[in-house]
Amino acid sequence: MFFAENGPRLVVEVDQTKVISHRGGNATLPCKFHHESVSAGVLSHKIRIKWTKLTSDYLKEVDVFVSMGHHKKSFGSYQGRVYLQGPSANDASLIITDITLEDYGRYKCEVIEGLEDDTAVVSLDLQGIVFPFFLRLGRYNLNFHEAQQACQDQDSIIASFDQLYDAWRSGLDWCNAGWLSDGSVQYPITNPREPCGGKNTVPGVRNYGYRDKDKGRYDVFCFTSNFKGRFYYLIHPVKLTYDEAVQACINDGAQIAKVGQMYAAWKLLGYDRCDGGWLADGSVRYPISKPRRRCSPNEAAVRFVGFPDKKHKLYGVYCYKA
Repeated sequence: MFFAENGPRLVVEVDQTKVISHRGGNATLPCKFHHESVSAGVLSHKIRIKWTKLTSDYLKEVDVFVSMGHHKKSFGSYQGRVYLQGPSANDASLIITDITLEDYGRYKCEVIEGLEDDTAVVSLDLQGIVFPFFLRLGRYNLNFHEAQQACQDQDSIIASFDQLYDAWRSGLDWCNAGWLSDGSVQYPITNPREPCGGKNTVPGVRNYGYRDKDKGRYDVFCFTSNFKGRFYYLIHPVKLTYDEAVQACINDGAQIAKVGQMYAAWKLLGYDRCDGGWLADGSVRYPISKPRRRCSPNEAAVRFVGFPDKKHKLYGVYCYKA
């Protein structure tokens, strides 16, 4: 920050440090600026407003939006989705529309006027759910880059530590370590037990630290949020092989559902169905929001049946129609 001698000091402020929205929604990231002294009158310098997204690598920032006078520019995936709120001359608040999962994170508002500048940071949080994921090959088969792709393939993104921590506080208990977006490997324990760090340890998020992103092999924690389409169990006269399940959804004008879509439907819509069905990753699962005997007697959960032989006609299918 530069302080002009005997001049007004530029100050950037936010009235809330966290904004909560959801995929497909809109959000306003607050940011206003003023001068601590106005005795010097109106300055002739043009105001430059710049928004960037912070990353886990503190040396890197992603350009989001820049405004200077009548010149405005948005960048990358934000093009056409971001603009300043206005109409106040001292309002640098940024509106993000049609929010994506990738928009989650911390944003920096920077205001520059002549030789002075100041910044403030706002977090964009999303309503959603964290879920553990591993491949048909078995546990601990993903390096970091494969983990990122695996989440993307299931209509989700790799979860952040904050998202995993919030999930742990809400009761998530999982004894297998998984990648997080910052390159660390961790897992949440609410019920300490011997195979999961010891039964005499305290509940918490266990941390393996940062691992080699190319050579390390673990599961992954994914995060997903609201979707705009329809998730449903396809009523079909007979049980299906995996290939038949894929085709049955296509015949119904849909596609076989992804794991993230099932978790989102279960958590955010209260979807409940006691029928095991194929999903896109070749697994069979079913969502229970109302625990009951023979379905999930003790807890609301997405129940995992396994990765059956894809040629066995033993299950139905869950579909997703955009």
